[in-house]
Amino acid sequence: MTSLAKPQVPGQVKHYLQFADLTREEYDYLLKRSAWLKAKFKSYETWHPLHDRTLAMIFEKHSTRTRLSFEAGIHQLGGHAVYLNTRDTQLGRGEPVEDAAQVISRMTDIIMIRTFGQEIIERFASNSRVPVINGLTNEYHPCQVLADIFTYVEARGPIQGKTVAWVGDANNMAYTWIQAAECLDFQLRFSAPEGYQLDPARLSSKATKHLTICADPKDACKGADLVTTDVWTSMGYEAENTLRMNAFKDWMVDEELMALAKPNALFMHCLPAHRGEEVSAGVIDGPQSIVWEEAENRLHVQKALMEYLLCGRLD
Repeated sequence: MTSLAKPQVPGQVKHYLQFADLTREEYDYLLKRSAWLKAKFKSYETWHPLHDRTLAMIFEKHSTRTRLSFEAGIHQLGGHAVYLNTRDTQLGRGEPVEDAAQVISRMTDIIMIRTFGQEIIERFASNSRVPVINGLTNEYHPCQVLADIFTYVEARGPIQGKTVAWVGDANNMAYTWIQAAECLDFQLRFSAPEGYQLDPARLSSKATKHLTICADPKDACKGADLVTTDVWTSMGYEAENTLRMNAFKDWMVDEELMALAKPNALFMHCLPAHRGEEVSAGVIDGPQSIVWEEAENRLHVQKALMEYLLCGRLD
């Protein structure tokens, strides 16, 4: 079988480092393509547009869903994945990111990186000859929000004009949701305790038109179409765990908060979840929760993304 992937031209490579890297038109295509690829998966139909292509997966942060979804995804597209942990490579021994990018991108066709600072992945991408995908950084988590939006569209239809309530930390998920709201034209309500607010310097004037800051999480959830949250202590912030537990104690998404949202509102969580902390068991295991579909959909949207970055549109 011949691969449908196109030869990469240095200097014209498209990367996916944050949600804002793609246009609304491109997201419309990716959402439709994700549904098409998911239908093939459910029907056990083989589709190998990336036959004989190699994905390098570079991990500096631990992962379950990111590794499994990318590794299974490239396999289902006909390709192969190589797992690289920075502790086991020269990157963990001080090799410059720029040098590693030059070498790895000459031996593989596409690269996914899960690391700490966004600056690291940007330096890597600027020296890569092949597409680079952000599997998570401290600043952004675009693949997860793409999966979340696909999950909402799959269950409820277009997200345009809807209201999403973010209850929790001003973390990589929150900032990615803000970019998504700006790009896809929906409203985001953000609620976090004092000391854990958004950084105004990271918000564009256009983004603020789609953003409402709510001091009370109840105000964020009132009439919302989707309520979503994340752990209160993300990787890299473990030393702040006790302080965060105390600060966020009134920000748990429980049945009372969900009751304020629309009757058909959905609940999402990017996982792993801590029942009794950021979400009650009654919510995450309840009828409005769609977290397991959300988790599975990482597989399908990332397949659509890898296919698009290597093959372009295949309508």
